Amino acid sequence: MTFDFRLQVFHTVAKRLNFTRAASELFITQPAVTKHIHELEHAFQTKLFERNGTKIRLTPAGEVLLQYTEQLFTVYRNLEFEMNNLTHRRGGKLRIGASTTVAQYVLPPVLAAFHKKFPEVQVTLTTRNTEETEQALQQKDIDLGIIEGRSRNAALKYVEFIKDELVLVAGSHHPLVSKGSIKPEMLKNIPLLLREPGSGTLEVIAHALKPLGIKIGQLQNEMQLSSTESMKLYLQHSESMAFLSRHAITQELQHNQCRIIDVKGLKVERYFYFILPHGQAESLPALFMKFALHYNFR
Repeated sequence: MTFDFRLQVFHTVAKRLNFTRAASELFITQPAVTKHIHELEHAFQTKLFERNGTKIRLTPAGEVLLQYTEQLFTVYRNLEFEMNNLTHRRGGKLRIGASTTVAQYVLPPVLAAFHKKFPEVQVTLTTRNTEETEQALQQKDIDLGIIEGRSRNAALKYVEFIKDELVLVAGSHHPLVSKGSIKPEMLKNIPLLLREPGSGTLEVIAHALKPLGIKIGQLQNEMQLSSTESMKLYLQHSESMAFLSRHAITQELQHNQCRIIDVKGLKVERYFYFILPHGQAESLPALFMKFALHYNFR
């Protein structure tokens, strides 16, 4: 177990490239982190990190050890899950990464129901945009990703989750609300709130506008906001508009705080996707996927 903890210390330092942050995350002192790394270097008779002042980086030996450490931790998680299965307990740790809309408006009720059914499973959810979630999965910072974009990374497997629709939203006071619909060309003259580059939402909008001969660069970007909640509040105090997920505006529509403006000939549909590495056979991600796919969202 001591050797296992040393590997955990090494893994944390290797991912953060910072001894102080690693010590904080592991709830041990920085000298203890240094001691564990030195013991590993002594055991393997090679340096694992190169130090240049306050900065560190992995040596070739460190890179190899990181690869094997991540494989070992995957095996440990599977082992814990399978052993718990033998005693009829679904246990272990599941790290989920999800893009903003999914994390805020889709997953919370699913996670609550999942925890009720499998209380022994320790779930953590981190929120990033689509691009960052894909990177986190490839770097093994998470076990399962859920994204909202159209991107396709050859190293990852994409599984359809649920369908979503992006709609053009304005505050209920907006002058165009009375019209109910607009022509696509009018989009070029409307100040819009847009998401940041790397956002799955922005990617889907660009793809949907292409057949109408409209490019993202032709739109009036009043402000770039990375939070859907910020965008909704902004709309209530301005005459700009934004493309938002239907999942994100349920309460605002019910309370007449915002309205949907139909764009003639434009329907922006997308799927939320589960993403995982090809060939991944981990039990907990598969269990959560199966549970979420059978969850009743109505």
